[in-house]
Amino acid sequence: MNWIKLEQLLLKASPARAITREPALDHAQLCEQALSLAAGLQARGVQRMAVHLEDAAELAVALLGAWRAGVSVLLPSDLQAQTRQRWSGDVDLWLTDQTSDEQPTALYQSPLAAAELDLDQCRLSLCTSGSSGEPKRIDKTLRQLANEVEALEQLWGADLGEACIIGSVATQHIYGLLFRVLWPLCAGRPFVRKQLAFPEDLQRASREHSAFAWIASPALLKRMGDNLDWPALSAVRRVFSSGGALPTDAAQSLHQRLQQWPTEILGSSETGGIAWRQGQDLWHPFADVELTQDSDGALLIASPYLPAGHVEHTADAARIAADGRFELLGRLDRIVKLEEKRISLPMLEQALMTHDWVAETRLGVVQENRASLGALLVLSENGLFALREHGRRHLTETLRQHLREHCEALALPRRWRLLRQLPLNSQGKLPQAEVEALLLAPRPKAPEVLEQTQTDGEWNLQLTVPPDLAYFSGHFPKAPVLPGVVQVEWALNLGRQVLNLSGAFAGMEVLKFQRLVRPGDEIQLHLRFEPTRGKLYFTYRNDTATCSSGRILLETAHA
Repeated sequence: MNWIKLEQLLLKASPARAITREPALDHAQLCEQALSLAAGLQARGVQRMAVHLEDAAELAVALLGAWRAGVSVLLPSDLQAQTRQRWSGDVDLWLTDQTSDEQPTALYQSPLAAAELDLDQCRLSLCTSGSSGEPKRIDKTLRQLANEVEALEQLWGADLGEACIIGSVATQHIYGLLFRVLWPLCAGRPFVRKQLAFPEDLQRASREHSAFAWIASPALLKRMGDNLDWPALSAVRRVFSSGGALPTDAAQSLHQRLQQWPTEILGSSETGGIAWRQGQDLWHPFADVELTQDSDGALLIASPYLPAGHVEHTADAARIAADGRFELLGRLDRIVKLEEKRISLPMLEQALMTHDWVAETRLGVVQENRASLGALLVLSENGLFALREHGRRHLTETLRQHLREHCEALALPRRWRLLRQLPLNSQGKLPQAEVEALLLAPRPKAPEVLEQTQTDGEWNLQLTVPPDLAYFSGHFPKAPVLPGVVQVEWALNLGRQVLNLSGAFAGMEVLKFQRLVRPGDEIQLHLRFEPTRGKLYFTYRNDTATCSSGRILLETAHA
């Protein structure tokens, strides 16, 4: 590959060098657009600019143009009102996809001359997600970014070759920015402009390229099921994952299907890349990353991706092996005190994860009459089977008994919430405040609507039955079954929503309950309304047969 240093990307245009295909953009066009934007920014006297663009190629133009114009760039994590308010005093201009903000092309003027960028004067600020507190601004120089992309190419450039880079992660954060934009720009690899958040979209994009690589998150990789064309996808050159821990079973599944382990990247906005691993191997530090530890065992990091002379003090406990590789032991900042006892939430989470019934878990403190621990659980297939066959109480008591081997009684969770999946944010993180809010929230009483479609006035809704549905506790505690009256209530409530019905309930007809509906089931609900008769027809089905059906009568005067 013809490597171009990051600071030299605007120095000499190469029309034969493809940047993206759809829409097509070559390196010469990239340079012209960036230099035109630079001219417009200089003419406007802009010195500080916030950029939030979904298109990775437009982001590349914005970054290079801003740096050529001497403008510092802030990448906000989102465009929510509170985010804008937080950073509005730090920028002169917002460059985004929203019509109320400045658009890149509106700023174009006759392009500035090509020039090499200054590694120490060109600046970029990233914003942390706020998963462990208030969002922070992390300032970086172009030199730090250039050092990192060169290290990535030395590690994996030969493996990737001319692979098209396809990503499921946002480019507003350090992982997506480096792996989806800056690294391929320097290496001359084409990249897909849009973030592809679903496995089917990733597959569709992959099929369009003879060579491709994935820049993914654990959240996406966990959702890649049997319905994909795995023989075709096994041509992927390398699968990268970052933003959180990739569960062991997801990594093993990908290894079986793709004949390669995903390459996990450990890093943060503050540190840049720290290390990588494949499978359950120890973490390998990146080249020139120096690791030491403080007296509590927390990792201390010195790196060419940090300011010169700076040592980053992390909250990650670790065990460093003699060869320099290391094992992570959990977050030191997630140690809580209960009745003066120090309890490590990561340690308890790791202990819970060793049980066959647990796929994922997060623990938090429940502040009620007296503080105690609570657990969010995503059950494995075996765990869901145990819930369906023996009930919630048996499941939670078994898990508490399992934890007794790892902690004293004070640390045993008193509150449990069973989830279909952890509600990770776009960076693959789950803020601790969100964990504790979920633990305090009441158990759900409604289904989760996965998909809904309309055909000729009739609706089909794909539903999943929450494993922690409140109605299961009394019906029946040791063999939870969705009550018939709840099925009728769901049909009526969803019918009112999608069909805009307002008639008062007036009775039921020909109710049939043929198959049991259990925790975690996915079911289809078919709805049809006859306005002249005031009747709402409903049918619940699983993959093979009808579960229940009937007609709900509504007062026609108000239907």
